[in-house]
Amino acid sequence: MHYLKDRGFRQPQGSEITPRAVYRERRQWLQVAAAAGIAALGGHRAQAAVAAPGRLAALPGARSAVAGAATAERPTPHEHVVGYNNYYEFGLDKEDPARHAHRLRTRPWTLAVEGEVARPRVWDIDELLRLAPMEERIYRLRCVEGWSMVIPWVGWSLAELIRRAEPNGSARYVEFVTLADPAQMPGLRSSVLRWPYVEGLRLDEALHPLTLLAFGLYGEVLPNQNGAPLRLVVPWKYGFKSGKSLVAIRFVARQPATSWAVAAPHEYGFYANVNPLVDHPRWSQARERRIGEDGLLQRRRPTLMFNGYGSQVSALYTGMDLRRHF
Repeated sequence: MHYLKDRGFRQPQGSEITPRAVYRERRQWLQVAAAAGIAALGGHRAQAAVAAPGRLAALPGARSAVAGAATAERPTPHEHVVGYNNYYEFGLDKEDPARHAHRLRTRPWTLAVEGEVARPRVWDIDELLRLAPMEERIYRLRCVEGWSMVIPWVGWSLAELIRRAEPNGSARYVEFVTLADPAQMPGLRSSVLRWPYVEGLRLDEALHPLTLLAFGLYGEVLPNQNGAPLRLVVPWKYGFKSGKSLVAIRFVARQPATSWAVAAPHEYGFYANVNPLVDHPRWSQARERRIGEDGLLQRRRPTLMFNGYGSQVSALYTGMDLRRHF
């Protein structure tokens, strides 16, 4: 595709982004083998892909009172949440982040809040951990490749930080910049994306109570492969909107040039709201498979508009053509 070649990007192969059916079975068996400690089915590499709960520092959160911040659906088993990830900085395969993210150093860590604000500041991660009461929010996560999870996150609404920054009248968008350190992240050798990974939201989306700054999951601090030490979670959008290992939040006047929208503008739009009526150019978005559900014979379920959060967020897009602004 010429729009990728002109920018020096390589269109990823389907096997790099969405596993084939045979790979799905292999992954399921490796995860089962790792959880059970059966070395013959995957050895140390498979075991490294699945971190048992209780190995990381506890980070409990009270039940959130935010509307829509909990679902009655059963959370995805912990071993799948930490063993099956999209985090291209550590590799294109779904198990690569769990294999390689042990290299990531999460202390010291700072987050710069800058741009069109009255109170720019560099926050230390431990200051952020104390900034607001931690809450547990059980959110659906829907990825553009067609798979989904249900994850109990721990954190607080991004709006808590935004209010302290005091955006001025020129701030219309929020840009999120993630860590890009070749010494820690072997995936940066890939030409799939331009690094660092950049994402963005409109200011009103960022201020929505459901938009979460997450520091943990399953009552523990975030595992490295899930975006430690802090990440964004925007539950009504496809997963690529939720940047991991954030190092800067910038308030800007113009829509940010986000990583996937630059690399493949016909495939990944800026808004990325979950919309089963708008297909990805290479596959349907009408149905999804829930990771860890039904073993090797996973059924596909209908994809929900706005990932099921329409009653909370649809008013943000009144009057917008959600096929054009995908």
